[in-house]
Amino acid sequence: MATIQINTNRKVKTMKPMHGGGQPPLRGAGTGDFHYLTEAGIPFSRLHDVGGAFGAGKFVDIPNVFRNFDADETDPQNYDFTFTDHLIKALVEAGVEPYYRLGTTIENSSLIKAYHIDPPKDPAKWARICEHIIRHYTEGWANGFHYNIRYWEIWNEPEVQNQMMWTGTPEEYYNLYDVTAKHLKACFPHLKIGGYASCGFYAVAPVTGINPETNLPGTIPPSEHEEKLMRFFYGFFEYIKAHGSPIDFFSWHSYADVSRVAVMDAWLHEELAKLGYPGLETHLNEWDPFPPEYGTAHHSAEIAAMMIALQQGNTDICCIYDMRTNTAPYCPLFDIKTHKPIHGYYALAAFNRLYRLGNQVEARCDNQRLYALAASNGKQNALLVANLTGTEQSLAIEGVDLTDARYYVLDQERLLSWAPHAKTLAPNDVVLVEW
Repeated sequence: MATIQINTNRKVKTMKPMHGGGQPPLRGAGTGDFHYLTEAGIPFSRLHDVGGAFGAGKFVDIPNVFRNFDADETDPQNYDFTFTDHLIKALVEAGVEPYYRLGTTIENSSLIKAYHIDPPKDPAKWARICEHIIRHYTEGWANGFHYNIRYWEIWNEPEVQNQMMWTGTPEEYYNLYDVTAKHLKACFPHLKIGGYASCGFYAVAPVTGINPETNLPGTIPPSEHEEKLMRFFYGFFEYIKAHGSPIDFFSWHSYADVSRVAVMDAWLHEELAKLGYPGLETHLNEWDPFPPEYGTAHHSAEIAAMMIALQQGNTDICCIYDMRTNTAPYCPLFDIKTHKPIHGYYALAAFNRLYRLGNQVEARCDNQRLYALAASNGKQNALLVANLTGTEQSLAIEGVDLTDARYYVLDQERLLSWAPHAKTLAPNDVVLVEW
């Protein structure tokens, strides 16, 4: 038996957009699947890796929009906005705010040859190119638009292993960030400029297993790669603090399970305060629970639990990786053959039902692996529960009158289906209650 005590009169915090996504469900140049984003209330789409390798040669990436780096960056004729215009227009019409990554798509074969992931040969000019892209989408420059695109991220995972995102040194990235952030904030003080889309902080939340140093069960020490990520993090903040570089948000990534990510989230919040950046917005803008068991109840329960844990934690925005419909291995929300929503999608749709109520209210559960979150707008209320206990749980909900409540279940067979007697949760069940 698990007990959840709810007090709808006690506000905890504002509901946060934990149900954003990575690149949208783009098939070729088609945007016909975007209605699914509207129906699930997806708040953000982070524009990274859009269209596949090299941004399909058409979308978002700086080398796709401004193809000749030696050209005049002030001349609209030197920009190719065609496909990115098409994409962003479709997102805006679907009610999804674009989250624009200024940089390049990952090059998984860069050890054979790298094309666009070298440091820009002129960081100041690169910053001016970014400036004109922003002006096109927010100020109408070059027959452009006046969209509300608040977040502009400088590069992605510059510390990535095997140099698939950045062939330069850490210091070269720090300098690029400094030059670009200063220029863009001078041009657009009202917009939010940040980075650096860190690979993550696995070293602060080590896994347990067979310790290779002792060959006994215990905590596995951080790998050389995990330690490299930490050195890059501290080097970045040391550099931008010394140079007075502006930063409006810090973005990071994780492919760990909810227990480890919650540790990383708490650590990052505390560490940023120690480094002199208390209250800095943090965005987990690329994530997927490990292991990625797409189309299963366990995966949807992990997704729901992650959003619940980070709503209760410190992260300000989350974007699951990603929302594509047709390319393995990263399709957590849609079937790659039918292009229809699968279990993970419905976890985001369930969270949206709480998000649109506006306020997180008190919900205390006596089982830490039964993730529970309640929300209210003063008239309507909702509760979301994800069972990661590994065992069946009878549910007792106290403090509210649920006589006329509506129950919906997300499990292996039911995709957020009405279930009037869903008061017992099997392992990996997600239950939404509305009253």
